[in-house]
Amino acid sequence: MNRWLALIPLALLVGLVVFAALKLGDVASRSLAQGQTQGNEYRPSALVGQPIPQTVLPILTGTEPGPGQVDLKTAGVGKPMLVNVFASWCAPCRVEHPRLMALRDQGVAVVGMAWKDDPVATRAFLDELGDPYSIVLVDREGRAGLDLGITGAPETFAVDAMGKVVAKFSGPLVSDAEIDRLVQAMQAPARPLPTATPRPAE
Repeated sequence: MNRWLALIPLALLVGLVVFAALKLGDVASRSLAQGQTQGNEYRPSALVGQPIPQTVLPILTGTEPGPGQVDLKTAGVGKPMLVNVFASWCAPCRVEHPRLMALRDQGVAVVGMAWKDDPVATRAFLDELGDPYSIVLVDREGRAGLDLGITGAPETFAVDAMGKVVAKFSGPLVSDAEIDRLVQAMQAPARPLPTATPRPAE
């Protein structure tokens, strides 16, 4: 009997340790979940409503980047455009490519941004599948990709005539609904700036 009484404090101590460990694990799990939700949440539309970054990139000329350079905003020449982020090594980019060719044939301006790609491989990719782009910019180091906040290729941004990102799609652009959404968004008339209402004469 005395032996069992002597084991009671030890059992209580073990129980307290297990309880504390479970509580700490629960708190850590909740903190991690909150951090992933609040601090690391991927917001694919974060750039929508903002001017497109004016990152200067070389223009793909043959198999070489440059010598000409242009920034992303100027690439549209003051007209609505789609900015399509692609790469020769990107399998989904091949899937969406026929739809980009169709957009070109419809007169939609599509600016290509070759992301983290070798310019020689980019040119071979376009020679094989066709070139749907009004201009191809070379982002070999991924600098412009960081400015755009992209996570991979392909991604497509709809930019209005004022250079503002009005819509975005992540992934291969193959859905008619998504294509129509982007094209309609970029072609929508820009909203006029608010003007002051004149005060009535007293």
